[in-house]
Amino acid sequence: MASLFFSYSHVDESLRDQLEVHLSMLKRDGLIEAWHDRRIVAGSNLDDSISEQLERADIVLLLVSANFIASDYCYSREMHRALERHANGEARVIPVILRACDWHSAPFGKLMAVPTDGRPVTSWGNQDEAFADITKSIRKAVGRTTVTAASSVASARPVAPATTVVSTREQLPRSSNLRVKKEFSDFDRDTFVTGTFEFISRFFEGSLQALEERHPDFKGRFDRIDSRRFSSSIYKGGKAVAQCTISLGALGRSSGEITYSDQVSTHMNSYNEALTVGEDSQKLFLKPMMNMMSRGIPDQLSETGAAEYYWSKLIERLQQ
Repeated sequence: MASLFFSYSHVDESLRDQLEVHLSMLKRDGLIEAWHDRRIVAGSNLDDSISEQLERADIVLLLVSANFIASDYCYSREMHRALERHANGEARVIPVILRACDWHSAPFGKLMAVPTDGRPVTSWGNQDEAFADITKSIRKAVGRTTVTAASSVASARPVAPATTVVSTREQLPRSSNLRVKKEFSDFDRDTFVTGTFEFISRFFEGSLQALEERHPDFKGRFDRIDSRRFSSSIYKGGKAVAQCTISLGALGRSSGEITYSDQVSTHMNSYNEALTVGEDSQKLFLKPMMNMMSRGIPDQLSETGAAEYYWSKLIERLQQ
């Protein structure tokens, strides 16, 4: 059984939890045992516990995001030690790109990253597909890994009696069903939908620019109406051929929905589609209120999935 170590920023904990759920089949097959710092027992020395698990790990997953790179502990301590062990053939390091960031010039930049082509997890319309892709790669890596936990620890340093006791406890049989329901507050929901609205705004501005570059006969216009609304227009031959307004919150509600209107408008009480915040036991997501069944739109959209959905509504007029 291979020992797997998560190196991650706590800001990305929800994504780490989702990845661990997807690794459940590997656990049930007896191929891996996974460890992260949330499994440190109360009263234990944090640094010593993390160092011990990192030294015995057969596979180290670097969960990469801007927050991971900004963390001195993740970047300077865990990552550098993991790469040393990788270079010595003591462990295998796998970069897992969670969010878009400038990572290619990092010390791990030359390693094969997952998901496929290093495409960030949050850029997939369906994040389950991204995690499934990562899981398949980890399964292959486990099959090729010849380093065992015992030899890894022995090559790193002598094992003290206390360490032997801890190692024995951690190898006891246990359930992989340790997930508990997360509770999301109004603050969590508002922060999520506000952040998604800002992402959609940047997504539309960038997509209009890319459309102009690829199709010079089209021109795009992005207008930020206020902090809670923006409009996008596409012109051909000087004539507007597609327009929309996207707003955060509507009808006097809190910031619990993002609406789409197929015209440029300063009014927030008229829209053609709305995305509302939903949740399951582990994460928040957005779900369409209209046309979901007829269009085959997933009922759990990430921020990228939401942006792609609304962009498809704008550009579909040019594709018919």
